[in-house]
Amino acid sequence: MVTAIHDTRVIVNEDWCKKCGICIAFCPKKVLESDELGRVVVVRPDQCIACTICEKLCPDFAINIEVTKDE
Repeated sequence: MVTAIHDTRVIVNEDWCKKCGICIAFCPKKVLESDELGRVVVVRPDQCIACTICEKLCPDFAINIEVTKDE
């Protein structure tokens, strides 16, 4: 049985994020950008493919990818 991704949420913990930009640089779908203050913001949530590269590379564990799957 193949399970399809139904919904993906990218959560950035602003208290933990030190604005290094690693997540922005490595996102293959350019889901993340920095705002005028350098904070990471999710600008294209519908483009997220849940690859979790941002989550894995974040040195501060400030990003969490939540995936809901159809059953």
